[in-house]
Amino acid sequence: MTARGQVVRIAGKSIVDLEERRKAMPIHDWNRVAPGIFHHFHHEWITEMVRALNGGILPDDHYALAEQQAAGFGPDVLTLQGTQREEDGGGSSEVPAPHDASLLLAPPKVRFSAESAGEFYRRKKSTITVRHVSGDRVVAVVEVISPGNKGSKNAFKALIDKACELLEYKVHLLLLDLFPPTKRDPNGIHAALWEEITAEVFTPPPDKPLTLAAYESGLTVRAYIEPAAVGDVLTDMPLYVEPGAYVLVPLEATYAAAFAAVPRRWRNELDPAAIG
Repeated sequence: MTARGQVVRIAGKSIVDLEERRKAMPIHDWNRVAPGIFHHFHHEWITEMVRALNGGILPDDHYALAEQQAAGFGPDVLTLQGTQREEDGGGSSEVPAPHDASLLLAPPKVRFSAESAGEFYRRKKSTITVRHVSGDRVVAVVEVISPGNKGSKNAFKALIDKACELLEYKVHLLLLDLFPPTKRDPNGIHAALWEEITAEVFTPPPDKPLTLAAYESGLTVRAYIEPAAVGDVLTDMPLYVEPGAYVLVPLEATYAAAFAAVPRRWRNELDPAAIG
């Protein structure tokens, strides 16, 4: 989040304007509509988050893009960054000092946090991107989980492998899952990813089946988890852009702006009270 009192523009309106015109919007039950309706909302939400990040939340030397990735990041992104790491001697073992006063340093205020025990390496081989102007390298990714990500064993494995690959290359990650657990992730998406990284078990509160999870990837991986449920108001979540420093993504404000772009017929299906 930007400094208190600063206005962030979203879709031509400010967060302050949006808050004045409506009460905070709760998370909807997206299982009530066809996957294609969520796909439309997903597209709008990504767009709103990109606008917010580029509208004053990210430091001047970072920018966000809405990028189409059919099956994760290809070799043009991660191989390039791997080559850069090798040229840099594998990267510094020290946490760099933040160079922009807009970055936040205090630990995020979330319900749960965890850290991998040692330096993180993927145990097996197999999207908003935030980039830094130096080489346009990817430093962070925001992933909104869709029903298709859990629709098959292969699709779910691809999602977990993609997340592990990003974290292995020290790309920070924010996962937003507004769908309840399935047989592929009975304890939620964070539990599945965290077990892959650390072999540790995470059990979310039974009344909070949805997942907001931020990952800071350095020599270890730190996770910041905020469980949620349908009817809850989304919590602003950290998006790390370098080890030890992050911005807050205005999830509820961008969610509300994106929901306004859902066709009236489906807004009424999801939330009759939203039709004014």
